[in-house]
Amino acid sequence: MELSNTEVIPGKKITKYLGLVMGSTVRAKHIGRDIAAGFKSIVGGEIKGYTELLQEAREQAINRMTKEAENLGGNAIVNVRLATASVMQGASEILAYGTAVIVE
Repeated sequence: MELSNTEVIPGKKITKYLGLVMGSTVRAKHIGRDIAAGFKSIVGGEIKGYTELLQEAREQAINRMTKEAENLGGNAIVNVRLATASVMQGASEILAYGTAVIVE
């Protein structure tokens, strides 16, 4: 599966548009990470626990989007975007979306 955040995939010709595909996941903070984040907010710096949590969430959302494109018969996704939204205190949704296509 080829992914592109542009309307095209360089060197490939889109032969069919299959439609919008999405994948999402909702993740909650872990109390241990929350405590560490509290300390980091005092002294500053990267909160590695949250960085890892969000990276895993992005990967899962992209994998789910890719699976949906495969189910439609696609071999690529163009205009890939990621969005984040807070669903409740301490939990966020990561959404990956794009257009499934067939390229040759």
